[in-house]
Amino acid sequence: MEAVPARARVYVACVALLTLLCLLPLPRTHAPWWAVALLAAVYAACEHLVRRRFGGTFYPVLLAGAFLLPPPAAVLVPLPAALLSHGGQPPTPLRRVWRAAQPALAVWGASRVHWALGGRDAVVASDFPYVLVPAGAAVLVFCLVLAALDGGVLALAERVPARRAWRGLLSRSLAPIAAHGLAGLMMAVLWRSPYGPVAALLVLLPMCVSWWVFAQYHRERAAHQATIRALVQAVDIKDGYTRGHSERVGQASVMIARELGMDDERIEVLRFAGILHDVGKLGVPTRLLRKDGPLTPEERRVIELHPEYGHEMVRGISFLGEARAAILHHHERLDGSGYPYGLVGNQIPECARVVAVADAFDAMTSTRSYSRARPVPTALEELERCAGAQFDPRMVTALARALARHGWHPAVTADETPCATSPPAPVPSRPGAGR
Repeated sequence: MEAVPARARVYVACVALLTLLCLLPLPRTHAPWWAVALLAAVYAACEHLVRRRFGGTFYPVLLAGAFLLPPPAAVLVPLPAALLSHGGQPPTPLRRVWRAAQPALAVWGASRVHWALGGRDAVVASDFPYVLVPAGAAVLVFCLVLAALDGGVLALAERVPARRAWRGLLSRSLAPIAAHGLAGLMMAVLWRSPYGPVAALLVLLPMCVSWWVFAQYHRERAAHQATIRALVQAVDIKDGYTRGHSERVGQASVMIARELGMDDERIEVLRFAGILHDVGKLGVPTRLLRKDGPLTPEERRVIELHPEYGHEMVRGISFLGEARAAILHHHERLDGSGYPYGLVGNQIPECARVVAVADAFDAMTSTRSYSRARPVPTALEELERCAGAQFDPRMVTALARALARHGWHPAVTADETPCATSPPAPVPSRPGAGR
């Protein structure tokens, strides 16, 4: 948190002061201090392992502390980990204070609610299913406090607009923290059972394994994203006129897919397909991609090879799935006059029909060397005119509905001054909507 604005420093100081106020009743609290020390040590070890190896935060031990300890004692559990660990960035005092105060306030709120609802007695008596009620309420409060504090620091330190700072924080964190809450509840019940703390700590073993699997998934996903970014950057460098086009086609493809009600996995595949649809341009001579004047028939045939080049380039990338078919067939037309294979109607894969509409829409709403950007309503009219012959009417209708709901902000990707000798590029006639 270097160069943190003064108002954010005041905010962190206020959060730290609230944490200290939560500790005031501590001298009058009857708590098993050996349990507090053990939970604090285990949490510090887990945090060190998780942050260094996997990234993220490990909450089961914190929530077990909320279920087992009085609120002031539960506040002590996260403090050693935050104050002693280095984390992934330079451990400035302000960052240490924030990392200590934020989880401390959250665990205090969770413990307070849990005890108020009789959660302690339910844990001691293993009163299922009632024990889930105070535990669920405690987890909800834990999430609410974390989200509220995170939104505040984003708004003040990063100068994010207030409405955007809190948007989605609770919904994104609720499910994973709820899973951590279940593990914490299992720890608490076993801790209070005849099996004791040792059995409770064994709960962490499957949690660590699942966390490792989850981290591996995210590392693999990050590698996928890096692969895609490298390919897109290579295309953008080679074809400067269409810089940014790939990302916008990916965005428009996602809008269409969501409007069609596709599941999240297919939506992600469509995003990959939109982003990589022009990757085959890496195999096309740069002079053709950057030519200002009309293309000769021979040059046109060369550019029309880019879907096949692209398909060959990504053939071995297994995570792309049906996106590879979209890369190969996004210039096919429903009437069979497209390329590379002249497929007709439903012979064209659905993903390719989505990307074809997204590609043409962005090409028309962006300024290129051979055409000026058209207004969104004009581009939609052109798509509707070509629906049934070139484009799938269902995809065109889905895009129109999505744009009516969310809007579109096309970017200029080339010089504003069009070449006088270049023809305006009607949708059906240019080889590669982005050329």
